[in-house]
Amino acid sequence: MKLSSAQTKDGINATPVAVSKEKTRKSLSRFQVTNALNSTFVTVLTIAILIMFLAPFAFMIFTSLKTQDQISIVGAPIWPAQPPLYEYNGKQVEVFIVPLGKCQGFDPNSGATGDFALVKKGQKESLFVDPDDLGRGEFACTVSWRSLDRAWEFAPTWSNYQEVWDTIDYPRLMWNTTFYAIASTIAVLLSCTVVAFGFSRFRFPGRDFLFIVLISTIFLPAAVTVIPTYTFFQRIGWVGTWLPLIVPAFFANAYDVFLLRQYFMTLPRELDEAAMIDGASPLRVLWSVIIPQSYPALMAVTVFHIVYAWNDYFGPLIYLSTNREAWPISIALATFNGIYGQRPQLIQAGALMALIAPLILFVIAQRFFVQGIVITGVEK
Repeated sequence: MKLSSAQTKDGINATPVAVSKEKTRKSLSRFQVTNALNSTFVTVLTIAILIMFLAPFAFMIFTSLKTQDQISIVGAPIWPAQPPLYEYNGKQVEVFIVPLGKCQGFDPNSGATGDFALVKKGQKESLFVDPDDLGRGEFACTVSWRSLDRAWEFAPTWSNYQEVWDTIDYPRLMWNTTFYAIASTIAVLLSCTVVAFGFSRFRFPGRDFLFIVLISTIFLPAAVTVIPTYTFFQRIGWVGTWLPLIVPAFFANAYDVFLLRQYFMTLPRELDEAAMIDGASPLRVLWSVIIPQSYPALMAVTVFHIVYAWNDYFGPLIYLSTNREAWPISIALATFNGIYGQRPQLIQAGALMALIAPLILFVIAQRFFVQGIVITGVEK
């Protein structure tokens, strides 16, 4: 028997189409599940790594807000807190978390706890009073007060920052550090930009060899040049001033020259040639063509050097040790840590105060990185 065209279409062809759609739906569903699992795994992994990196910073903040008493008490919480005190009969007594089943007048089978003020300490039995029910009077609990946990209350000690501010003359240190960072950064940007422009745009005999020599200075240990450099600056009378730290920055450095040179080489030379046809000099090309397209690299150099200068310890230590008024915050904090080594809350507070400026710079620089990439406008 022959099937009609309608029967053939509905009875035979419909089945493969339905199966194909079902397979497509299942495949799409599996793809969505796999994609969701991958996204979840990446998110969880990122959060875990972020927590690992931020945990020391959080511990630093918590420690800076603690009191000396909290740090010395075993079992104190990690966050800044103080044990509550209650005034009883003209005395300040501490409040502890006491199991009710161990106290007179309470259900011995009770597993609840209460916050009671310790009136009299004892090894096996201590006297307590309930701050919320003074009419109950004093009652005994068969517990050792040393085994009890204190009823801690969140109480950050902001006065630690004020104490550090007054002790180390924080405004003067910030001014010295900011001056050193900004002055040396300006010197690095000027010198390294010009040198990198020369290596990336000019052709002259021995260019590649000179560039290799410059890069090879990266492998030269800084300790090798300390003694001759210090001797030279001492003989010309610069020791005790900012000059040994700022003037050498005007002679470029291999790290930043390499970074800028590599970025300049990605810029099309046709732009230089077009500017030269219009009568632009090499310096004009640098100022009007190269620099406007190099904001990301220049900002990177700026951030890197400011952070380096802000954290620089060895340079100021050997050249400014005789001039205490010119000390940056790195030297002052090291001295402060040696004096107040038994007070970690002050050490952490001082470190956090020194961290504020670089942190703000990093947050601001993020926007300039993106802005520089957009302004470049040239596909590399």
